[in-house]
Amino acid sequence: MPDPLYRQIAEDLRQRIESGELGHGDRLPSELELKERYDASRNTVRDAVKWLTTRGLIQPRPGQGTFVAEKIDPFVTNLTVDPATGRDDDGHVYLAEVTATPRKPTLSDPRVEIQQASGAIAGELRLAEGSTVVSRSQRRYIEEAPWSLRTSFYPMTLVERGALKLIQAINIKEGAAAYLATELGLHQAGYRDKIMVRAPDANDTAFFMMPDDGRVAVFEVLRTAFDDRGLPFRVTVSVYPADRNQFEVSVGSVPRGVAVPGGGAGIGGEALGR
Repeated sequence: MPDPLYRQIAEDLRQRIESGELGHGDRLPSELELKERYDASRNTVRDAVKWLTTRGLIQPRPGQGTFVAEKIDPFVTNLTVDPATGRDDDGHVYLAEVTATPRKPTLSDPRVEIQQASGAIAGELRLAEGSTVVSRSQRRYIEEAPWSLRTSFYPMTLVERGALKLIQAINIKEGAAAYLATELGLHQAGYRDKIMVRAPDANDTAFFMMPDDGRVAVFEVLRTAFDDRGLPFRVTVSVYPADRNQFEVSVGSVPRGVAVPGGGAGIGGEALGR
């Protein structure tokens, strides 16, 4: 039994995209042109376009038309890092490792806020609901495209003990873990990651310029850092769109710089602790 006409149209367009006849960023023929080319009804053409859109091959732009989606080269984040630091540097490792791919990274200055801990953050830090925490957020980019969001939460008691840089909207050059070790004698002994996949929220779709229909999921990585007494002192929440990110976990003796199937550079990726 032959495929319905909309699938035949979609398949023909898909082959034209994959062959390069329709290049990434090219404008798709208009609805009227597609109707005439395939001798199809408006609804049939729209069904074909919807099928391609939901598979990320094309992208409608209101008021401009429909375009072949740009090909994304995923960045590989290595979740296996130094337990004593998390390779934590307030973004400097991220800049170095993306540059080594070689690609151009940038990141925003930290946005610092005083908040009341609730939900998972309070639970991970073993704080009572409503306890005061400091949050430090950064937006991270590759080739000027938004790539990840990161927010770290610290108990306010660390600031009260003298870690004043945590409430300053500056990059901590030596890294937050090294700073806390020097300033407070607080040494990171390890960390725990919790990874979930979820639909993007309104903040995600706005920053990452993602479709708001949920067809592109996001990874959310919650990393809790522990001191040498086994007490948590930082929780970092990182959000990564699934269409532009991959992850590595290396166990045992694994050589660095191994190519990663499916794209991206297997050179270590971004550090998660900040």
